[in-house]
This record gives sequence, structure tokens and C-alpha cells, in this order.
Amino acid sequence: MDAVERTSDNRPYFFLSYAHTPSWGSGGPNPDHWVHVLFADLCNDIMALTDLPGGAPAGFMDREMRSGDGWPEKLSENLATCRVFVPLFSPRYFTSEMCGREWFAFHERILRARATGSGAVPAIVPALWTHVEYTQLPDSVRHIHVDHAAFGDRYAAQGFYGLIKLNRFHDEYKETVLGLAQRIVQVAHDSPLPSSRPRPYESTPSAFKPRGEGPRRIHLTVAAPTRDTIPEHRDARPYGEDAQDWNPYHSESTRALPSLAEELIRSLDYRTTVSSFDDEDPTGDIPAASVTEDGEDSADKVPPTRPGILLVDRWALLDEERRHRLKEFDAGARPWVSAIVPWNRADLQCHGEEGRQLTEELDRTLPLILERGRRTDCRMAVTGVPTLKTFIDLLPAVVAHTTRQYLKHAEAHPPSGPHLPRPRLMGPIHPQPPDAGPDNGGEA
Repeated sequence: MDAVERTSDNRPYFFLSYAHTPSWGSGGPNPDHWVHVLFADLCNDIMALTDLPGGAPAGFMDREMRSGDGWPEKLSENLATCRVFVPLFSPRYFTSEMCGREWFAFHERILRARATGSGAVPAIVPALWTHVEYTQLPDSVRHIHVDHAAFGDRYAAQGFYGLIKLNRFHDEYKETVLGLAQRIVQVAHDSPLPSSRPRPYESTPSAFKPRGEGPRRIHLTVAAPTRDTIPEHRDARPYGEDAQDWNPYHSESTRALPSLAEELIRSLDYRTTVSSFDDEDPTGDIPAASVTEDGEDSADKVPPTRPGILLVDRWALLDEERRHRLKEFDAGARPWVSAIVPWNRADLQCHGEEGRQLTEELDRTLPLILERGRRTDCRMAVTGVPTLKTFIDLLPAVVAHTTRQYLKHAEAHPPSGPHLPRPRLMGPIHPQPPDAGPDNGGEA
């Protein structure tokens, strides 16, 4: 970004995402007072480090969040335009649905930028409010690398709250705030993140699973041909050497769709596995060879059933053997298996007579899964997803629906160990006096 562009870019440098602390009594001080102080200090340092004009917002944070004041719209607008996202880590942060929504909305914006070739865009800069153990971090957060110790051992151990509360740490607090401000400015300038259309706050899912819920898993299966197996007249640009290289929106995205989908699902705090349909056993839920995020075989790590999503390219149906295996897959598909059918409206070969024939063939091949999909609120997933933006907007809803079906229909397995009898509520027992004899109808 050159100097002229920087001068005209008056977007907030950062969005401070934090968990509101509830009041412990009436009439007490604002429990988030010190967060407001940190925000003001960050804004002052950023104004000194940049050429933002007077009156331009250096950062954004919600202060009162009162319904009726249009705060959802303000949140969405600032999440769509701010340059850097600064989550203020604390144990409470990862139990906050609002913070989870803010994280997901911003991370989705990063994924859109990556898909269009904007690079890694490391635009999330976490900060510590209080110390958080690594084990407390959701799976959706652990991929963000940050070295808190770079700001000092005391900050890593106590966070900003521990520094700001004690006067003897005043200089260390100021130095740490300045370091964070410098990091925000550096990221904003080195990896500029384009603005996006605001995402409706009410329909934004949380990136953090509910408290007490165990690891959530989902499997993504890709049914698509490769560059070597498509018909001669088919445009080869959407395809690669493997089905997982499939990129139906190649005019919009530089990334393979399965890779983008995996990352988006992971940002919803799921553990995701991906495999090609051609490598799977069509009669079972578990692929013959699937790989976890750490690159290890998942055969002994994943339970025998779990929610699944089938990403299917209609052009894959031209192969007779694959079409037969897809029909078998559909016949045995559990209620927690959904499908998404990307059908790029900009791809001229997806229209006309051949496109109509492929659509009819899909209906004959996957009648059960498609009919289930048409009965949901995200029916477009099976009727044809026309753009990358629609796919990104639709995928979280499909994941949520698939998970609900799994929880509703899947068989529950009790934990290992000895069987414990179900507790029963007994009637009241009246103790007898110490000198009372046996109750024998009044006889001594």
C-alpha cells in the first residue's frame, strides 16, 4: 500500500474484542473500566504512530451494547472494515457467544481474502487480558501463533489486567501497550486486509463451542473428477491431480474448495477430516483412508459414526463406476450425511442441455440425500450453489444442520466402566427414638 492510499484509508486500525465482565453488585464501579483504559491507551499510541487525521477512529470497541441503539449493525460494520482484529484473551472470552461471533465474522473475512489470492493475511493479533492456559483455547483458535513472552514474562503470566492494576508495574504496562500498538500498525501496513460486506450479526455463528461440550468432529467427502478423468470437452481449469484439488469457482478463487471448506469448518471449532470419495467405502460412514489435521491416520481416533458432508461435482457422474458407488452411498446414507452441490453460474458448460442432463442424473443418483436437503432452510446447498460467496455463507448452516441430525439420530454410547444403577428418589425415612423397640404393632 503506497503513501497516497494510506493517507486516504481512515478505517479503524483495530477492533478490540473482549468479554464483558458481569457486575457483582448494584451501584458498583464499571467492571470493564480497565478494558476501556487499555483501549484508550492503544488508540493514543496508534494516533502517534500513524498519520490518521484528527477525528478518525484509531480503533473500535463496544462500550454499552444496549439493544435498540443499532449496536449489531455497528459491530458488523466495524468487523467488515477494521484492519486488525485484537481478541483480548481471558477464560471468560472463550465462553462468550458474542466474542465467538466476532471471531468467526472476522476470520471468515480473512478466508475470503485468501481465496482471492491476498496471501496469508495474519490480521488477528491476540492480546492477554489475564493468563490463559493453552488447553483452554478452542481448536478454532490454536492455529493462531502468538508469542506472548515477547512482551515480557510478567505480561505472559498476568496479562494486561495484572499490569494495569498495580502502580509499580506502570512503566511496564505502558511499554507493553506501545509494543502491541506497534504490532497492530505493522500488521495493518504489511498485510492490508480489504474491507468486505458486513455480515448480519444475528445469523453469524460462534467460533467457540458451548461450555462443557466435547470435541466436535465432522468429515468432508469430495466427489469430483480429476484433470485426467474429465471428458475431453470439459474445461480442465477447475480440476487438478486429485479430487481435493477441485476449484469450481476458479474465476473467483485461487484455492481448492475442499481446503477452503475445511478451514471454514475448523473456524467453527470442529475437528475436520477430508477425503476423496474415490478412496472411500461407499457403504460405511468412515473413509478407508482419512487424515487428521496433524497428518496422522484417523482410523483409530474417530468414532465409527460422525456427521458428514458430501461435496459433489455433477461432472463426477459421467463416470459410470463412480455414479454406481454414489448411488450405493445414497442408499445407505444416515440422516446426518448432507450434500453441497457447487454449480458455478459463471461456468458456461454448467448450463444448457448438458447441464440439465447432469442435474437430472444427480437427482437419480442421490435421491435420498437431495430430498433431505430440500426440506431444510439451506436447500440451495443441493439445488446448486452459484458463487463462492454463497458457498461461504451457506456452509456454516449446513454444518449446523448436519450436527443437529447427528445428535438427534445417532446412537449414544455410554462411557466405559462398570454399570451404575440409576439413582431413585426414595420416600422420607422417620428415625426412631434411641430407646424405642422394634416396630411390631405396639407389642413389647
